[in-house]
Amino acid sequence: MDPFTYTDRQTREISFPLGGIGSGCIGLAGNGRLIDWEIANRPAKGTTNGFSHFAIKAESKGQLVDARVLHGDLQPPYSGAAVSSPWSQGVTANFGFGPSRDFLTGLPHFRDVSFCGQYPMADLQFKEPAFPGQVRLTAFNPFIPLEADDSSLPAAFFEYQITNSSRQPLTYTLAATLANPLPASNRHSYHHSPDQHLLHLKSDAFSGTEPTCGDLCIGTDAAKVGVQQYWFKGAWFDSLEVYWRDFASPGPMPSRRYSKARAGEQNHATLTAALRLSPGQRGKVRFVLSWNFPNCQNYWNSNAGETACEAGLESGWKNHYATRFKDARASAQYALAHWRRLHRDTLKFKEALFASDLPVAALDAVAANISILKTPTALRLEDGTFYGWEGCHPDAGCCEGSCTHVWNYAQALPFLFPQLERSMRTADYRYNLRPDGGMAFRLQLPIGTPFSGFRPCADGQFGGVIKAYRDWKISGDSAWLASIWDGIKQSIDFTWSPANQDQWDPDQTGVLQGRQHHTLDMELFGPNAWLTGFYLAALKAGAEIAEHFGEDERAAHYRALFQRGKAWTDQHLFNGEYYQQKIDLSDRKLLRSFGAQDQYWNSEHKEIKYQVDQGCGLDQVLAQWHANLYGLGEIFDPRQTKKALRSIYKYNFKASMRQVYNPCRIYSLNDEAGLLICEWPKGRPKPMIPLTYAQETMNGFEYAAAIHMIQAGLVKEGMRAVTAIRDRYDGDKRNPWNEFECGSNYARSMASYALLNAFSGLSFNLVENRLGFAPVVKKNEAFTCFWSLGTGWGLYRQRSGKIELEVLHGFMALKHLDLPQVAASVKTIRLGARSLTFSAVQGTLTLARRARLKPGRTLVLSTAKAEPKSS
Repeated sequence: MDPFTYTDRQTREISFPLGGIGSGCIGLAGNGRLIDWEIANRPAKGTTNGFSHFAIKAESKGQLVDARVLHGDLQPPYSGAAVSSPWSQGVTANFGFGPSRDFLTGLPHFRDVSFCGQYPMADLQFKEPAFPGQVRLTAFNPFIPLEADDSSLPAAFFEYQITNSSRQPLTYTLAATLANPLPASNRHSYHHSPDQHLLHLKSDAFSGTEPTCGDLCIGTDAAKVGVQQYWFKGAWFDSLEVYWRDFASPGPMPSRRYSKARAGEQNHATLTAALRLSPGQRGKVRFVLSWNFPNCQNYWNSNAGETACEAGLESGWKNHYATRFKDARASAQYALAHWRRLHRDTLKFKEALFASDLPVAALDAVAANISILKTPTALRLEDGTFYGWEGCHPDAGCCEGSCTHVWNYAQALPFLFPQLERSMRTADYRYNLRPDGGMAFRLQLPIGTPFSGFRPCADGQFGGVIKAYRDWKISGDSAWLASIWDGIKQSIDFTWSPANQDQWDPDQTGVLQGRQHHTLDMELFGPNAWLTGFYLAALKAGAEIAEHFGEDERAAHYRALFQRGKAWTDQHLFNGEYYQQKIDLSDRKLLRSFGAQDQYWNSEHKEIKYQVDQGCGLDQVLAQWHANLYGLGEIFDPRQTKKALRSIYKYNFKASMRQVYNPCRIYSLNDEAGLLICEWPKGRPKPMIPLTYAQETMNGFEYAAAIHMIQAGLVKEGMRAVTAIRDRYDGDKRNPWNEFECGSNYARSMASYALLNAFSGLSFNLVENRLGFAPVVKKNEAFTCFWSLGTGWGLYRQRSGKIELEVLHGFMALKHLDLPQVAASVKTIRLGARSLTFSAVQGTLTLARRARLKPGRTLVLSTAKAEPKSS
């Protein structure tokens, strides 16, 4: 079976997000239901929107042959649940009453559904022997790297393909039913043009400025369309009773309208599309479901409105998509008008991604987690700035503010939508930088609100420098970098500033000391490779940037600090197996200058709490992972780094969790496997109260360590860790498209995107028009991989005698091609019909003239017999 196809119980937990970047989403369940209606500016896990669904019927000679909702069997349990909904007040407690009626399990449906999920596209096959036809659904929302606005549409796209498998001509009618979740009075209107039919659902209760204001639309470009603007209104189960009688009868559904006085709320509307098919004939029907909830507010901070007012700001803001589309009808019109292009380019990306020669679990991890960008974890502010939660509570965002130390790990956005990633850097240095150079690590909303008063975090602050360096090289945009360079310098120099009350490096040793806040929500005291590594990488990146801007003295200063700190760290923090923390846990004096005795001193056991000490930490060489990905070079001694990674696998990887004591959050259990945040090998004392979350397995941390192992040649070990994660998200135990940590759709899991870059050995510097590949393959083994950078994306192919670099979207200006494994054997380079002159030095091919690669003109390198060189 296709490894990306789920059947039977493995469809139970599926919720495949269909929505745009920063627009919210609707979940497509494993059996075809529409669930998790997270479209009203906050998460809404477990919700339904009334009886919203798709259905199909077949007729012959004026008689009904069969009618069914386009759902498969509901998977257990069947006792019911407590389901809360943002659409209605309170909780619908139906435990002990069976599945909710919203699930429509009491209506005729299909027996089986197979769910093929290759994000961003889902392909469902509906199977029912009694139904005279084969039905397939393709569902998606446009996901086109570099095209942020088209990838931010507030809509879900559904294309049903029907094949007449009977021996007689049949008329098939597909029905799209949409519930109106808005308050009274519901107003439903039908709009049509020669090639578009739209049912627009709104309410006359709004002036247009309320946070709850919104509207929805269902549309199709089918030729033969029917409309039921309102379902029958009644008591008890009347509306569903009459709807099914209306639909499961021959001919079109009866039209029904209600006056404003009668309409009230909780109405449904149905749009149908019919097509007649001969035996064996195939036809398609498209529907788009769109929404518009334009007005956002900071609902998670009760003082946000007052604070914004004091700062002279409006208390709310609009979603970026609402600046492009007046309402849901307008976005539906755009979606239908541009469907072919949006589908074509999304399919092009999907096929390129899944053409990559990565191990199945690695490719699965990459594709599954790019979906996080299409969930309520992501927002786009009014000016288009990207903002991210860490993850999602069931009905609210979880951990605000584009948290810098969490988003450090996320690698999908900077490579797929680099302009959005740069907007995060710009916002961070504009709104989170204090006058003394310290930085808040959570951006406050509405944007422009004064920054948080909490102390800076070491990995977040230095990570910002490293990410700015990465984003510069991805984009080649030196003007953008110049706009934030002063802030970058201030943030680095804060390390030794007298204003730094945490005393990170007052003596400019190149090693972090003092109190260091970090992503595990507490502080380390004293030198450790994990956070010092971030400092060293920031110094090295800062030196390169300073040199670019002609600030040679500053560059030399940063480099000297880097060399000094690196030498000390390699010598004093490596214990022969791995890098550890240097601390005397019994030294209470370490805490006094920070006033941290009450929080960190364990008086009963006479120890400092929440430290690593001699433990083997999962993130101990994390900075080198970043450096490898961005071409920053050596941060730690390479031999020691590889030993440390071997030790992480040896000590932290658990093939079964049955014997692991875990008082923290349970992300793996029973016979599931994973990498622990920290482990203390036998013979090395474990603090009585160790590093926070030490016994947890958190996906993003695991991915970073596993990918670093692959970079270091420990491919088997790294892939065992990656496979362990994806085995936990198998559709039965957990949703494959919701890796959670501190909440659902957790941003840190987008570390998995770096599997592409690790296996392809991607290197880049668009400032210098430089691109490179060094695939993790055996000699002469064929290899294909997707790549994406600031101006274009495409495929790299390597096979016997030939290498191809193809741009599928955008362009790539190329001067230097780094191919350390094969450059010496390249005989000719051709771009289309033109031969290019080049030179080869130490693994780098340099073109005599810069070439511009674009779709339709593949760069082909031949390692066969030499051909004459020409311009």
